[in-house]
Amino acid sequence: IIPTSMIDISDGLTSEVLHLSKQSEVGITIYEDKLPIDHTTMNLAKEMNLNPIFCALNGGEDYELLFTISQKYYEKIKKDIDFTVIGHVTDKSEGNNFVTKDNTSHPITAQGWDSIKNEN
Repeated sequence: IIPTSMIDISDGLTSEVLHLSKQSEVGITIYEDKLPIDHTTMNLAKEMNLNPIFCALNGGEDYELLFTISQKYYEKIKKDIDFTVIGHVTDKSEGNNFVTKDNTSHPITAQGWDSIKNEN
């Protein structure tokens, strides 16, 4: 399987989704119910009165890779426990969207770290 695009999500998932979609000239849809959030992380966020979904979408320093693959590899990769499919690529005209568990679609906005904007 060869990725068609890839970026690390150290600056936050939403930030990197927007970078990837802009550079690839595509739209991207991600799904709340597909986000892999550890049970401990979920509980800690709630204890700290934080929305765990907001943290998963916008928190940084998570050194994971976000990548896209050709649709022809989907069946192969979806069964691999080392990968989590969280969404799909769409036409650029559809934009970048986050779909909640109740099937409501929201435009993705970047709230993660912007290393260029935050340089001294």
